[in-house]
Amino acid sequence: MSAEVIYGKQLAEELRQEMKEEVSELHNHNIHPKLVVVIIGEDPASMSYVKGKQRASEKIGLDSELIELPESTSEKELLDLIDQLNEDQTVHGILVQLPLPDHIEDQKVIEAITPEKDVDGFHPINVGRLLTGQETFYPCTPYGIMVMLKRANITIEGKHVVIVGRSNLVGKPVGQLLLNENATVTHCHSRTKNLRDHTKQADILIVAAGKAGLITGDDIEEGTVVIDVGVNRVDGKLTGDVDFDSACEKASHITPVPKGVGPMTITMLLHNTIKAAKRIHNHQ
Repeated sequence: MSAEVIYGKQLAEELRQEMKEEVSELHNHNIHPKLVVVIIGEDPASMSYVKGKQRASEKIGLDSELIELPESTSEKELLDLIDQLNEDQTVHGILVQLPLPDHIEDQKVIEAITPEKDVDGFHPINVGRLLTGQETFYPCTPYGIMVMLKRANITIEGKHVVIVGRSNLVGKPVGQLLLNENATVTHCHSRTKNLRDHTKQADILIVAAGKAGLITGDDIEEGTVVIDVGVNRVDGKLTGDVDFDSACEKASHITPVPKGVGPMTITMLLHNTIKAAKRIHNHQ
């Protein structure tokens, strides 16, 4: 079997074209969705990522603002800025780029953003809504995975999904989204014994462990759908958590790294910002 490759980059481009048309229509009704991204310090990887978000926003017509703060910014100064953005009616989405400097508590910052503008989907209220199957902002990477599965016409209901990784950013929320779609979900992690015994039972395998080449073709059965969320740099090249070549020989569908899940993350951030703008406008 040679797997069908699911290119998130191609799907992201299609979705962004649809969003561009939607934003243009919103502009006709005097609604101008705006995303504000806050970054502290000068970490090159984080800076590259937020610049990518800004470019993607501008391409579909979203108003975008990048606020760059020095490493020395205090927690209080950051929280005061978030309060101002919460009150600013022209701002619809607020994203504070993680990780933050050690002297600033991540969770305190996440909880300071009003749930109505939490386009990352990390606020405890939005997490609680996800957990209870309510309409909310879904975290961007898990949401992107769900859209990829559905656009590839992969059945979720009744399938056994095995997730390797239990982070708050990917593993836990994607498991809940799948559970909400009536999948049977198994979570594996660094303490799981006999990992292969679990991965070989998967109809759909999602790997988000941050360990290059963790899963090979020997770890899956014929016809498994493999979603690789890992982003690792090995010998100067980006690679996933799955050994792509060996997994391709047995999987029915597989995502590559790069050009797989990654482009969908920013795309769903744009989607959430548009959604926030429409919600806030309707509320006002």
